[in-house]
Amino acid sequence: MGKKYSEKHKTTHAMHKFEMVVFNHPKIILGAILLITVFFAWQIPSVKMYSDFSDLLPQEHSYIELHNEIKESFGGANVIIVGVEVEHGTVFTNSALQKIHRITMAVDSLPGVNHNLVTSVTHRNSRKVRMTPEGNVDSKSYYDPQGGVMSTDTLLQLEADVIADSRIYGPLVSPDKKMALVKAQLNEGQLDYISTFNEIQKMRTSEQVSGIKIHVTGQPMLVGWAYQYLDQIIEIFLFTALIMVSLLIYYFRKAYGVLVPLAAVIVSSIWGVGIIALFGYNLDPLGLVIPFLISARAMSHGIQIVERYYLELNNHSDHHRAARSTFENLFRPGSLGVVSDAVGLLLIAIGSIPLNTKLAHYASLWALCMIVTVLLAVPLLLSLLPKPNNVTIKPNIFRNVGFFCAELISSKTAAKRALYIALSFLLIGGYFASTVVIGESESGSPILYQNHDYNLSSKSINDSFPGSEELYIVAETEKKGGIKNPKVLAALSDLEKHMMLDPEVGGAKGIPDLIKQVNRLLHNDDPRWMQIPNDPVYVGGLMFTYMMSSPIPGALNEFVDTDERLANLVFYYKDHQGETIRRAIYTAKQWINNNVDRVAGLKFRLAGGTIGVTAAMNEAAYETNLWVLPLVFILIFVLVMFFYQSLAAGSMMFMAMLFATTLTYAYMGASGMGININTVPIIAVGVGVGIDYSIYMMDRIRAEMVDLKEINQAVKRAISTTGLAISFTAITLIAGIVMWVVLSDLRFQADAALLLTVMVLLNAAAAMLLVPSWILVFKPKFICEAYADEDGVIHV
Repeated sequence: MGKKYSEKHKTTHAMHKFEMVVFNHPKIILGAILLITVFFAWQIPSVKMYSDFSDLLPQEHSYIELHNEIKESFGGANVIIVGVEVEHGTVFTNSALQKIHRITMAVDSLPGVNHNLVTSVTHRNSRKVRMTPEGNVDSKSYYDPQGGVMSTDTLLQLEADVIADSRIYGPLVSPDKKMALVKAQLNEGQLDYISTFNEIQKMRTSEQVSGIKIHVTGQPMLVGWAYQYLDQIIEIFLFTALIMVSLLIYYFRKAYGVLVPLAAVIVSSIWGVGIIALFGYNLDPLGLVIPFLISARAMSHGIQIVERYYLELNNHSDHHRAARSTFENLFRPGSLGVVSDAVGLLLIAIGSIPLNTKLAHYASLWALCMIVTVLLAVPLLLSLLPKPNNVTIKPNIFRNVGFFCAELISSKTAAKRALYIALSFLLIGGYFASTVVIGESESGSPILYQNHDYNLSSKSINDSFPGSEELYIVAETEKKGGIKNPKVLAALSDLEKHMMLDPEVGGAKGIPDLIKQVNRLLHNDDPRWMQIPNDPVYVGGLMFTYMMSSPIPGALNEFVDTDERLANLVFYYKDHQGETIRRAIYTAKQWINNNVDRVAGLKFRLAGGTIGVTAAMNEAAYETNLWVLPLVFILIFVLVMFFYQSLAAGSMMFMAMLFATTLTYAYMGASGMGININTVPIIAVGVGVGIDYSIYMMDRIRAEMVDLKEINQAVKRAISTTGLAISFTAITLIAGIVMWVVLSDLRFQADAALLLTVMVLLNAAAAMLLVPSWILVFKPKFICEAYADEDGVIHV
C-alpha cells in the first residue's frame, strides 16, 4: 500500500505486532497467567464474609458525624427492640411483668450492650419520682423483681403510676396496655451480630408460651437474619452453576463449548476473590449479587469467543488461524466492553458510603482482569488445544432469536418503525421513572420480605406504639451549663411543639419535659407548675434534685451530657419510609432556619437515631445516583467515540444506554423499588455490563459492511451471527443471577437480581433491535465508509 498508508495506520500496526507476539508465545503467556492464578488462589482463604454496620454509613455526612459523636452517650442506630404482647388482658399481671423482667435482663446481658441505655417498664432505669410526706424527692423502680407476688391493688397502683408517666406510658407501654417494649443500644465497636441474634432467638424460644407473643426488631437483628441465609447462598451458587453448565451443554453440545467458558469463569473468579484478599476487604452477604454478576459476565465473554471460534473454523482449515482471527475480531470490542463494565463499577466509589467504595475498588479490578483471563487467555487456549472434529453448531431455540430479530429489522421502513416504538416506550418510561422514590417506599426492611418474622415484628410494634423509629436532634450551647438557660429550654420546648404538629410523630422525649415534671412534683403535683422556671439556678436545682433522687448513676445521661452543654431531643415515628424521613428532616430544618438567632450561642444539629442515620444514607444514595449515572454515560460515550473515532458511534451507544436505563427506572417506579445505597450500585453496574451487547453488535455490523458493502445485508448477517451470541449470553447472564429471585429468602438479593435481569433484557433488546435500526436509518459514516487496512484492521 505504500509508506504513506503504513504511517497512517502506525497505531494499528503496533497492535498487530502485539497480536503476533502473543500468538507466537502462547505457552509462555498462559504459563504466566497460571502462576498468577496460583498466587491469587493462595490468598483466598484469608477472605472473610461479614457485615460491618459502619460500612453502610456515609462517614463524611454531617448526620453521621453527629451519630458518631453521640452514639456512646445518647445512643445510635444499633437498637434492639423487643415487644412483649399479651393476647388477653394487659401487661399489668404478675406473670406478664415477670416475663418482661426476664426478657429485660436477657437483653441487658447481650454482648456489647450499653447498660446505661437499656429501658423497659421493669428495668431499674425506669423510675417513679415522687414527693415524700417529709418533703423529700424520692425515686424508686416501678417494678421490684424481689418484691414477690403483687396483690391486685398493688398491680392497679403500678398501672396508674405508669399511665401518669409520659416517659413510660406510650414509649414503653402501649396505649392499650397490651404490649411492653424492651429497648437497648449496642456499642458498634463491640457488635457481634451472630452472637446477639443467637442470644435473642434463644430467649424467644425459652420465653414463648401460649397467650404471649414476642416481637423483635432493630438493625442488629436485621443483620443477624441476613447471616442466617449464608447456607442458602451456597445452595443458590450450586444451583446457578448447574443451570449455567446445562445451558452450555444444550447450546454447544461440544466439550470446548462447555469446558473453555467454565475454565474462564473459574480463573476469573480466583483472580477476583484474590484481589479482595489483597485489599483486605470483606465480602458482605448482602452484596454478593455483583460478584456473581461479574463471574457470569466472564462466562458471557467466553461464550462469545468460543461461538466466534467455531464460526471461524468454517472459514479457516487451520484452527490456529481460526483462534487468532477470533482474537483479532473480538479483543478490541471485548476490551472496550470490559472497560465499560469497569467504569460503571469504579464510579460507584464517588459516593461516601464505604461499602460501595470497597465494592468499586475490587469489582472494577476484577472486571478489568477479564481482558487477560478471558479475552486473551481463551483464544490462546483454543490455539493450543487440538482442532475439534465436528465444527458445525446445531440449531436451537436460542439461535432462532437472532434469526427472528434479523427478519424483524430487515429494511429501513421496519427500522424506522422500531425507533418510533422505542421513542414511545422512552416517553412512557420517563413518566414512570419520575415516580421513583428516594429511600424506602414501604414500612419494614426491604432486605426481607413483608411476611418475614422481622417485618411482622416491626409492624406489630409500630401498630401498638406511637413509634419505634427515633429521630435525634441535638441542641448545643457554647458554654458549660448552657442547657440550664431558661431561654434555651424554652427554645427546645418550642421545637418539640413544632415537631409534634406532624401527625406522624407519635411522641417526644427531652430535658424540657423532665424539668416541667420535676417542677410540678415539687409544687404538690400542681399541674399549673408544669412549666420551665425563669431562673437558671433553679433549673439546675431541679436537674440536681432529679439526679440525686435516683440511686442509679447517670440518671440525666439520656437527656444531657455531663457538661450540660448538649441536650438530646428524641422524636418517635412509626416507620423509616423515604417520605416519612423527608418530612421529618424538612419539619426540623424549617423550625431551625426560622430560629437561628433566637438564643445567642445556641445551635441545633441534625440528625441521629435510626431516622437520622437512614436520612444520611438516603441523601448519600441520591447524591451518588445524581453523579454516577451521568458520569457513566459520559465516560462510556467518550470511550466509544475515541475508540471508533466517531461522534455517531458514541451517540448511538448513548441512546442505547438512555433507552435501557430510563425503562429500568420505569420498572423501579412501577414496582415500588426505591433509590437507596443498595440499588444505586446495581444500576451503575447494569449500565456498564449491558452496553457490551450494543458494542459487540455495532462492531460486527461494521465488520460485515467491510465484507459485503451493502448495509441491509451487513445488518442482517450481523444480527444472525452476533445476535445469536448476544441472546445466549444474555440468557446465561440471567441464569447466573435468576436463582437469587427464585430461591433467596433475602428480598434485597431477589430484587437486585430481578433488577439486573430487567436491565440485561433491555440492553439485549437495544443491541439486537435499536442499534441495527439506528444504523439502517442514519447510515453513519464510520460504518458505511469503513475499510480494512493491510493488517485487516478496520478504519473509516
